[in-house]
Amino acid sequence: MKVKPSYFKSRLFLKYISSYLFVLLIPLICLTFVLYHNTAANLRAQIEQSHLNQLTQAETIVDTHLQQLNDIASRAAYDPRLSRYRVHDAYYSLEAIDALGNYKAASPIIDEMFLYFRGDPRIYSSVGMYDLDVFADKYRFRNWEAGTVETDLNKTRFATMRPADLVSRGSGFEQSTLAYLVPIVPNSPNPHGTLMYFVKESSLTGLIDSILGGYEGSSYIFDSEGQVLAVKSNQEEGLGEDALGSLVSLSTGTHSIAIDGVPHSVVSVKSELNGWEYVTLMPSSQFFSSVLHIRTFIAALFSIVVVFGALGAWLLARRQYSPIFQLSEFAESKPTSRSGDANPVHDAAPGNELDRIRSALQAYSAKADLQEPYARNHFLLMLLRHGGDEELTPELLQSFGLDFDRTRYFTMLIGRERPGATTDETRDWQLMLTMLAEAEYPELGAKLHSVELQKPDQIALIVGFDPLEELDETEQIDRIARSVHDHLQGIGRLNPAIGIGTCSAGPQRLSQSFIEACSAFESRTRSGGASIAYFSDLTADSGEAYWVPKNVLLKLTQSLKQGSADVAARSVAEALDTLRIPGLSARYMRCIGFDILNTILKTANEAGIDNLHGGIPPLESFSSPEELEPYFLRLVDKLCEQIEQKEECEAHTLMDTIVAYIDEHYADHSLSLETISHNYSISMSYFSRSFKEKVGTNFVQYIWHKRMAAAIVQLTTTDEPLKEIIGRIGYQDAPNFIRKFKKETGHTPGQYRKLFSGSAKGV
Repeated sequence: MKVKPSYFKSRLFLKYISSYLFVLLIPLICLTFVLYHNTAANLRAQIEQSHLNQLTQAETIVDTHLQQLNDIASRAAYDPRLSRYRVHDAYYSLEAIDALGNYKAASPIIDEMFLYFRGDPRIYSSVGMYDLDVFADKYRFRNWEAGTVETDLNKTRFATMRPADLVSRGSGFEQSTLAYLVPIVPNSPNPHGTLMYFVKESSLTGLIDSILGGYEGSSYIFDSEGQVLAVKSNQEEGLGEDALGSLVSLSTGTHSIAIDGVPHSVVSVKSELNGWEYVTLMPSSQFFSSVLHIRTFIAALFSIVVVFGALGAWLLARRQYSPIFQLSEFAESKPTSRSGDANPVHDAAPGNELDRIRSALQAYSAKADLQEPYARNHFLLMLLRHGGDEELTPELLQSFGLDFDRTRYFTMLIGRERPGATTDETRDWQLMLTMLAEAEYPELGAKLHSVELQKPDQIALIVGFDPLEELDETEQIDRIARSVHDHLQGIGRLNPAIGIGTCSAGPQRLSQSFIEACSAFESRTRSGGASIAYFSDLTADSGEAYWVPKNVLLKLTQSLKQGSADVAARSVAEALDTLRIPGLSARYMRCIGFDILNTILKTANEAGIDNLHGGIPPLESFSSPEELEPYFLRLVDKLCEQIEQKEECEAHTLMDTIVAYIDEHYADHSLSLETISHNYSISMSYFSRSFKEKVGTNFVQYIWHKRMAAAIVQLTTTDEPLKEIIGRIGYQDAPNFIRKFKKETGHTPGQYRKLFSGSAKGV
């Protein structure tokens, strides 16, 4: 039952109303009086300046699109696919048409694009090739005769925009279109061809309308000679030559011109790029209509504030107090929880409304602190997988309680010797995670940040340290690694295996160090070597000094598995450096290239990616690293993208499976984060984060809502005792369930059954 506030019994409400009578009413009366005299003039100036700024922005956008057309022409002029001999070749002509289609798609204002070689009886477009007479029959201009079209295509020496003209496209449909002719090669004294763009008149005027928003006037675009290129007019009859001439002669700014005896407000902007002039025209009464409305509104507001100031203060104070009262009632009724316990314990909060709200906020802050480690772990995981300097802002680091104040950083990957361990070993592993969350080795100048990975048997450590004078860097890293290893062995049943990446200045290259640590760890576990493996110790064992080093191929493989495109690209560059060794024969160069390619394809096969055949470089590209590198980079980018998509798809599928499992077993009182994580071999941090992303709420809340819904169904459809219902839905603490049920619904379970059961509804 909703409780209504008793306003005059609350000292807090009385404070609000007395404060608003002085703070709100008196200053607002004075401010309204001042605004009455000044707002009209200021608003008029703002409207003029705003419209001028918008038209300037529109002019800049149109100029940008025109410059884009010129850039397209420049690229097309040097595109080998659009050379005269290839276009005329029957085998390559389709490739040229596709190229025109790609160039057409590069600009949103191009309606159609044509390529013409001077003296040629044919013209090419993105949809095919036409003879000139067929082209003239298909595209018939009202004011541009076919013969003139051919002459202009052959003789145009400078980029030329023809005014909008009605074009019939053979089916009786006419459309106002501008033709933009650009000779190729641009700026050449002897161009060999012409690119012709068709641009819908509505495309240019639409750009202006999109910037001006709800503008209801007319807009014009004039070229440098005062000729109208495009127009959008809301007048029934167009402007005469004298009126158009008066628009062309205007300077940039806002002007007032009388047309047919009616004052009009005109905004004009001139382009410095091509001399075009952009003009908007609207009757002044419409242009400044909002000024009149604002004047009337301010006068009315002045009267309303004077007459109803006291009433406004009352309403505002009541409105301000209402959410505080509701929050106070919520704070009194909502239980708080301790240490993340799923079963809440009610704590009464004494004092006034603000005291009760403060107590509730403190309780929810404690709950947020429970979720902070998951968010922190996700942030560090993204740093390891993708790196990025921009994420390391002081505010973000402070929110997670992190600091990267050391000068040198590297990554360690720690894994269990026996995955799927016993209960005792699992407990030891959790103890290790807690110990390494924020660990320091002051004697070695090192600070550690642990990161839980998706696999429950592996974690990563971000290690930062300051160099010590008495130790070189390699020896200091080795001592840190051995200290961690010895510390973990001392816990009890852990016998960890550790892979260590290379060291760099600052945390920006941690993603590469993580890939290297994974490579060292995998190499160590495959070979059954020592407990600690260093990536720097992995060497090529090929028998040839100029073969690709083993560590480079391992890093390439591992970066592809992790979907880290930037590290993979650097690994490809390192591998291709082998091909640049002086004196390397073509036979060895090709074999080394095949070795790199085989590494990429083998990794793709292991990851279940089998659609990379189209990206395999052609045989002739293996003759030089410069030709081979672009193919390899595109190949690894495509592979990393598909691996990330596959991981995301598998993660969604896994979450769907887990949600279905929870929906089926929510009544099991032993269901918990730990059991789900263990059953599906994922870390609790990964599961908690992914589950909330999937269903929009955390695990504990989801279970509670499922059990709550089941309890309501059984209360309203059966006559079974409440104790049996509570036990059947997986809740063991009956008094606590009753208390939570009442806070959720406003009724006890017994009251709810009487009010909403089927028998009650039938009465």
